[in-house]
Amino acid sequence: MSYDLGDVVPLGTTVRDANGNLANAGSMELTITQPDGTDVVVSPVVPVSTGTYAYDFPTVQSGRHVVRWVASGVNAGAYVDVLDVRDAIPTWIISLADAKNHLKLNGTSQDEEVRRKIGATTRAVEWFVGPVAVRTVTETHNVGQVEALALHKVPALGLVSAVAVLDGGTSYDVAGLDLDADSGIVRRKDGGRLYGPLRVSYTAGRRIVPENIAVATELILQHLWRTQAGPGRPQLGTGDFDVTEPIPGLGYAIPNRALQLLDPDNVGPGMA
Repeated sequence: MSYDLGDVVPLGTTVRDANGNLANAGSMELTITQPDGTDVVVSPVVPVSTGTYAYDFPTVQSGRHVVRWVASGVNAGAYVDVLDVRDAIPTWIISLADAKNHLKLNGTSQDEEVRRKIGATTRAVEWFVGPVAVRTVTETHNVGQVEALALHKVPALGLVSAVAVLDGGTSYDVAGLDLDADSGIVRRKDGGRLYGPLRVSYTAGRRIVPENIAVATELILQHLWRTQAGPGRPQLGTGDFDVTEPIPGLGYAIPNRALQLLDPDNVGPGMA
């Protein structure tokens, strides 16, 4: 499962002797490698009961963490695991409350799984239409001298910075640059050339989520939930659930009705 940035994650492991019984190690060390490569080392870790070790880790970085327990001395051994921490501001298209309402779910026991499905659904929708939730994008353009740059993510809402990658290169004040939001084309307002390579940061997405995108998101979410129906999961009707073939680059099929809603004639600029 994924955790929210700032969560305190309960980590744990057990140690057993040659007979398979819980037993203490001579010493236990815990190393947590954070996304930026820095290590949090806890040593020694004292058992909370015979052969059982635990540590509550407060998360301060988003991304993949690697957790490694190493027992030394008597009953030596090692155990490795990973944990993922979400960005502080997730780029979900719909809220947990809206998703649960659409899936006819009450209570909180399945909230974490619904949140994961929202993330997967958002990725599917944005595969077709480009960014929906507003976020900051940073990308490097390895160009020499050009009349314009084409940003990779559209709609592009505004430029943040355009900085030279190389020492002695030319950086640009974004006030002197023109951005076409629909195409992502960036030009100098004075008509001059841009000299690179440049690292450009900008905001991309949609300030208001169009209703057809919101409905398509609900349909894909419903499809993902329905195809994994089981105990405690209400069936969501027997309507038209015809789906596409698995889509290269996306990895799975989506309902044809959602694809119709995401047609470029409906969603406007930003179709991938």
